[in-house]
Amino acid sequence: MMLRRIYLVAGELSGDILGAGLMRELKQRHPGVEFRGIGGPRMLAEGMHGYFALETLSVMGLVEVVKHLPRLLRVRRELTADALAFQPDVMLGIDAPDFNLGLERRLREAGITTAHYVSPSVWAWRRGRVKGIARSVDAMLTLLPFEADFYRKHRVPVAFVGHPLADEMALENDRSAARSALGLDPEAPTLAVLPGSRKSEIGFIGPTFLAAAERLCRRCASLQVVIPAATPARRDELEALLETLPTDSPARDRITLIDGQSRQAMVASDAVLLTSGTAALEAMLCHRAMLVAYKMAPATHWLARRLVKTPWISLPNLIARETLVPELIQDAATPEAISDALGAMLDGAGERAALEARFAAMHAELRRGASARAADAIEALAAGHSVEASVEEPADEKTDG
Repeated sequence: MMLRRIYLVAGELSGDILGAGLMRELKQRHPGVEFRGIGGPRMLAEGMHGYFALETLSVMGLVEVVKHLPRLLRVRRELTADALAFQPDVMLGIDAPDFNLGLERRLREAGITTAHYVSPSVWAWRRGRVKGIARSVDAMLTLLPFEADFYRKHRVPVAFVGHPLADEMALENDRSAARSALGLDPEAPTLAVLPGSRKSEIGFIGPTFLAAAERLCRRCASLQVVIPAATPARRDELEALLETLPTDSPARDRITLIDGQSRQAMVASDAVLLTSGTAALEAMLCHRAMLVAYKMAPATHWLARRLVKTPWISLPNLIARETLVPELIQDAATPEAISDALGAMLDGAGERAALEARFAAMHAELRRGASARAADAIEALAAGHSVEASVEEPADEKTDG
């Protein structure tokens, strides 16, 4: 069956990466297939006709979503009408579950086949949501194996496709080469600091991260710190933060601000300080020790503490089902606590080496050819077949036994 039209709705930059990989795979198999919906620069470069900009759905936090609810409901109504007029073979929501699942349900009730790519955290909180998910989608595509197990137990059609970042990123990397490319001292201990890609994240956690880095620079005379700016706007905000450093601070000479290149910065580092989310997964796939620290609006944190039941927020810990990565959240995320934990991490070469080996093994387990497997699932849905039976295992798994 040749696919003709696919409707895609991505909610943020991580979804844009997933969507672009899937689009490339589907275009190779189905020349002339059309894509429409919401995507970022990568998806637009692959030929998507964007109805709204990617930032339309980028609202962070529970309280913040309530404030923007009228606008988001209007966007959902317009997308529903647009998708119904487009009549896609499959509509796929990519992440952004609070927005996309409602859109998917409306379209499914109107007779359009729907799927969702990237499971919401139903295994962590409000597990009853799985009933609504079952009504909204014909299949769930998960990035992680434990998520697929959850859906099977609840009899929701599911395909574990793996994570495209695990496919994209090399199983071996060169710390020295990364330092050379960034103009860093090849021998000095190196800390990468990633304070987030959103303005609100820089506002909440940026000053704390900078204060922690400054303390570490005072403690370790040879430490170098590299901070990637996700966008030009984030660079302006980070430059303003750096200007607040004391004039006598050693950090003024040892913090390097770069444009993008966050992955290169992580590979170059001995340890990484970051907020949670996809960046933590990337640091794991770079095989680097890390500390996750996160702050949010007080009201959002108050609600989250009462709703979230999982003991972890970072993906490396969730995948491993144990604490491999220290997590400091809200009031615990102080400059003193962060710098103390990172100082111990930077001093512990043996522990870092063991953790890097563990992360390399986890990386290998997640390499599944995710975009191809997601494309298999989309083709199966369009043809009315079982998604799980249609998703091929990697060649090395097929030959086992």
